[in-house]
Amino acid sequence: MVYKVTLRPSAESFGGHLRMGEPEGQPDRIAATSTHLVRGGRPWFPVMGEMHFSRCPREAWRERLLNMRAGGIGVVATYLFWHHHEEQQGEFRFEGNRDIRAFVEQTGAYGMDAVVRIGPWAHGEARYGGFPDWVQHSGTRTRTDDPAYLDLVRPYYTRIGAELDGLHHTQGGPIVAVQIENELYDQPEHLRTLKRMAQDAGITPPLWTATAWGEAQLPADEFLPVYAGYPEAPWDDAHPGWARHNRRHFFFTALRDDHTVGADLRRRPTAGQGPDPGRYPYATCELGGGVQATYHRRPLVPPEDVAALALTKIGSGSSWQGYYMYQGGTHVTDAATTMQESTDTGYPNDLPVISYDFQAPLGEYGQVRPAYGLLRLQHHLLAAAGERLAPMPFAAPDRSPRDLDDRETLRWAARSDGTSGMLFVNTHQPGGETLAAHRAVRFRLDTADGPLELPTEPADIPSGAYFAWPFRWPLPGAATLESATAQLVAVLDDMVVLTRTAGIPVELVLTGVDPASVEGPGVIVDDLGADRTRIRVPHPGTDALIRLDGLRLLVLDEHTARHTTVGELWGTRRLLVGDGIHVVPDGRHLHIESGPAGGTLLVLPAPTGTVAPRDLATSRLRLRATGESGIFARFEVDAPTAVPEAALVELAAAKGPAPQRIGGPLKRAAAPTDADYALAAAHRVEFDHEAFTAAHRLLLRLDWVGDVARAEIGGTPVADQYWNGAPWEIDLTRHRAALEDGAELVLRLLPFDPAAKIHVPDHQRPDEVTLRLREARLVPVYRAAVGIGAP
Repeated sequence: MVYKVTLRPSAESFGGHLRMGEPEGQPDRIAATSTHLVRGGRPWFPVMGEMHFSRCPREAWRERLLNMRAGGIGVVATYLFWHHHEEQQGEFRFEGNRDIRAFVEQTGAYGMDAVVRIGPWAHGEARYGGFPDWVQHSGTRTRTDDPAYLDLVRPYYTRIGAELDGLHHTQGGPIVAVQIENELYDQPEHLRTLKRMAQDAGITPPLWTATAWGEAQLPADEFLPVYAGYPEAPWDDAHPGWARHNRRHFFFTALRDDHTVGADLRRRPTAGQGPDPGRYPYATCELGGGVQATYHRRPLVPPEDVAALALTKIGSGSSWQGYYMYQGGTHVTDAATTMQESTDTGYPNDLPVISYDFQAPLGEYGQVRPAYGLLRLQHHLLAAAGERLAPMPFAAPDRSPRDLDDRETLRWAARSDGTSGMLFVNTHQPGGETLAAHRAVRFRLDTADGPLELPTEPADIPSGAYFAWPFRWPLPGAATLESATAQLVAVLDDMVVLTRTAGIPVELVLTGVDPASVEGPGVIVDDLGADRTRIRVPHPGTDALIRLDGLRLLVLDEHTARHTTVGELWGTRRLLVGDGIHVVPDGRHLHIESGPAGGTLLVLPAPTGTVAPRDLATSRLRLRATGESGIFARFEVDAPTAVPEAALVELAAAKGPAPQRIGGPLKRAAAPTDADYALAAAHRVEFDHEAFTAAHRLLLRLDWVGDVARAEIGGTPVADQYWNGAPWEIDLTRHRAALEDGAELVLRLLPFDPAAKIHVPDHQRPDEVTLRLREARLVPVYRAAVGIGAP
């Protein structure tokens, strides 16, 4: 079947209408047009990930930021939660984990930009949305222009301004944007007032943003509207099955808004008209890197859901990819009150008291999850192609799905300047709602330069696929990639790296190439005439290097591509493939993380000297050069295979599930109280503390079934989880001193009550009162910084 789209020249973008941006002549000038962002006079496609500095130990900031950068994140977004910094009126705390200045400085030191979300109301599943109790109970009309409320905000903004002085991009710092408030949909003049107050406090970023979902009324041209899209809805009711309205995020559409995000907190319906999309670029700040678990609704989000959603947003015209969360965190616990959102504080949902893991690509303790690799592949694409892609508008095909229930019509779209661009396809949808596979597919792109049909031979697109194919895409030198059934990964000097997608046979059609010059292992070359050369690559992989006149093409298989990092290392940009290991280049060193199983490292170009851990005396990792894998240098990474066991000593059997409670304005199931844990099973965890030796992290991984659980060390809660079918992981290295000093680690677990109005994944839901602790084991993670010595 032939699918058609008509591509028209890009609409003329315009600028100067937004009350933001840097003046002409500013070095590395940042500004916004009606269609995209501009930096240094060139289109700019930022990739942003959320990490909350005050929810992460300061000593871990460097590692977390480098992990984000290696994942393709160039902009770090972070909240200031007011109650973390002024829990008692007039007593400011900006030290330790709360030191926003040090965090932003560190972000800039690693070549990354920062977006600071200053509130004053932040949400972020925080107690009172981040308001200190004294603000929440001040008797003022909060989140309005009530002068008494503004008098409370002004000293806070003044202090933030002092902390951020010198760090704005116009001052040579990394702050490229500031977000005012969050999810405020009906107070446009208040947003304008807060912006003016922030400017008076010396907060002067190039860009100002405000969340626009729920048809938010924003003051015209004062803020860039930023949008959200999540694969599930833990703020929804506890109905069985997937949240139906979230289907919208797995279609290609010009619709930017999702009115269901934050709907549980809106006091009244929205006005029915949000920002004019013709005046602003399409920017996102909250694409779900996962979702949190609320007590009453606990989705389990597969990594493919996260990656397919992100791909559809790029295909739908996004020119700023922003994830929430990208790095999970831990609620602040050194305060007078608990700091999480709860029904006891008048909110619709209960959150864990301690954990804010969010099922993020990088977990609460820095765990590297499968979504990290899937998103990294898309970020490589944007690093290689974002400058050209950013101004290209979304083009819908001639035939689109009829509604949210249509699972048969192929979901695809294009972004183009009218001649060249990218074609996007998605056949993945969550919730067990399988989308149809499509056989014998060709695409016809009608352009100003005439029609283009691809591939040359029909292709079968399986269910569960999501990818982007370039067309009429310029390559280094004189060649143009007229069409490809492969996704762009990177451009390294004269080498263009692509990857096969969804098992679809790879064909590359090029112009400006002499067919006789094409060389490559097993490739099939056809002269199609009219200066068109087709190259078919039957076996993509680490050896599928195609040589042309002045150009090299490397076509990877999907597995290799998903494990590939692109970064500066040892004096040049390299491809680094970590299979079974996690690799992070920082220029001088390659940081490697491995579990007990070890793994394989591939490097291209091959290093010219000896590669070894920087400190062999303390590292438990060993590297062995084992020759080559295709055109890559190959190393084996060995780690200690012997792992001490964790033993569970039962202290008390469960006496029953927690009593069912209803709380909050929407009358939802509420979390157990501290007193309810008297009914919990209790187990002491015992293990040989030698397991800490040389382990960068020591995770206790629990496979269990139940309702809620918390871990206590010396009687103090240190970790918790609402069960949703995922293992529970606790990093014991955070508590090493207390454990080695003799404090007991005790787990308290409550049974799941199937009669409670709680959503867990349908296939996981017990049909009787259940508590099972299947396994507890230690998972050490070793880390080494690898340097290069003399040849």
